[in-house]
Amino acid sequence: MTSDQGLVLGILVVSLFLFVIEKPRVDVVALLVLIACVVTRLVTPSEAFVSFSNPAVITVWAVFIVSGALFKTGVADRIGDLMLKFSGNSQTRLMVVMMLTAGIMSAFMNNIGAVAILLPAVVSMSRKLSISPSKMLIPLAVASLLGGNITLIGTPPNLLASAEMARYGMTPFGFFDYTPTGLAVLGVGIIYMLVAGRHILPERTSGDDMAEGYEVQDLLAEVRVTADSPLAWRKIRHIRFGDKRDVAIVYVRRGDEFLQQASDRRLREDDVLLLEGAAEDIEAVGREFGLKVRDTLAEDSTEDELAAAGKLVEITISPRSKFRGKTLRDLAFRSRYGVTVLAIRHEGEAIVENVVDLPLRFGDVMLAQGGKQRINNLRRNPNLLILDQQPEDERRVEKARRALGILAMTLVALAFVTIIGNQPDNLLNIAQEEVGYWVSLVMLTGAVGMVLAKCLSMEEAYQSIDWKSVFLIAGMLPLGVAMGSTRTDVLIADNLLAALRTENPTLILMGLYVLATILTSVISNAAATVLIVPIAIQAAVQLGVRPEPFVMTAVIGASSAFLLPIGHQ
Repeated sequence: MTSDQGLVLGILVVSLFLFVIEKPRVDVVALLVLIACVVTRLVTPSEAFVSFSNPAVITVWAVFIVSGALFKTGVADRIGDLMLKFSGNSQTRLMVVMMLTAGIMSAFMNNIGAVAILLPAVVSMSRKLSISPSKMLIPLAVASLLGGNITLIGTPPNLLASAEMARYGMTPFGFFDYTPTGLAVLGVGIIYMLVAGRHILPERTSGDDMAEGYEVQDLLAEVRVTADSPLAWRKIRHIRFGDKRDVAIVYVRRGDEFLQQASDRRLREDDVLLLEGAAEDIEAVGREFGLKVRDTLAEDSTEDELAAAGKLVEITISPRSKFRGKTLRDLAFRSRYGVTVLAIRHEGEAIVENVVDLPLRFGDVMLAQGGKQRINNLRRNPNLLILDQQPEDERRVEKARRALGILAMTLVALAFVTIIGNQPDNLLNIAQEEVGYWVSLVMLTGAVGMVLAKCLSMEEAYQSIDWKSVFLIAGMLPLGVAMGSTRTDVLIADNLLAALRTENPTLILMGLYVLATILTSVISNAAATVLIVPIAIQAAVQLGVRPEPFVMTAVIGASSAFLLPIGHQ
């Protein structure tokens, strides 16, 4: 091992450790990797910074913009609605149609966006069919990741692998080169879920029993306003218990009429308040404010009471939410949005006490109750996803045909460039190493076309880009260059072959797949691809076989982030 190889391996090990603990965040780690490669003279500054103009980086953010346009114009929503309607009342049919829909959508748009679009509809349909949503959500995630392997633009690892192949002097994969394998993998995934997977998936919070699933019954109690209560004739929105006690007003009932906690109406004698909080806190509030505590709500009536008072929904944090790491108290959530969060499901556990002080994390699901209009207002908040069927909102549906037309022309141009460009002496006179740049140009043209057609504004285009992924990819590419220039990829490939103690290409492919799957379970799939593809190419060279199957195996392994919930967004 040379000193340069030692430096590369050292940077690799440290970056993997930081990726796992996510401190600092992954895009910052990637930029630190870029700086480390330059400072240690493993790559020159020009080699490092040229990664920002790499065709894979440009294509990735252009795909994000095109995906954003499909979302803004309602095209993706309409596709999801139409496909899900074909499922009828059959759980089996729902799973097949849902997975096919997610897979096909992910082939042409960002798979995170595909899941975000289908998630509310899947949860809503599961409840209508009295199926536990947990039986559908893992297949939805799996299908979106598998579907990304169908086309060149389906997921960043595909583009990164093609860029790495070009760097090694190989012919990059074309637009449809992934399709046969991708469709086969998606088909196997669907068959597995139908035959075995659905029988071992967890079954939680089925039907409409959301409140029961979060076990909030013991924290809900009704109190009656007495004649001498200091709260009488005060506006409901101005009443606060939280400063002294963690008690919240869920609703006020006056006869058969329900008033929300954000109402400007004034309390009267004999009004009934539904309070949420620990029993001792509610009793203390009752003594202090002259409220007569009634019996705790019966378990089987909680859902009906809450539903009658307003809409009861589940809300999750969106992938790029600004709410991550903040508490409901920091956000002044109740007063700002007029919606009460009753409980939070955090890492599989339902938390009902002190929820206002729990830092929100991606994957948390909040059980919330509020007026229909207040809930609908939250649907337009980019930081949140409401997990039920979405009503018609402010989509630019009149631009849907334009978006579809631009998408169709972009896909045709991509297919033409990749197929023709990879032919020797082609009519376009495109060198094979330039095909990636032409793909970037076509995708960039499609993204700009979406803006010019007013499918989305330029500000919305910027917002639709996952800049964390862009900087992650650009920051990690120099490490791939350093691995090649120092022959660290050859060193690792030699040791991998020695460890497997075989020259059977099939067994080597299996080893690469397992290695890529393990890596992508704890680090980004883009980072895993940058690290694994050079090793896959060198392993094929050592065996004297074609490297294309090895590269594709590595890419599919890097997209198979199923083992842990942190494997993919």
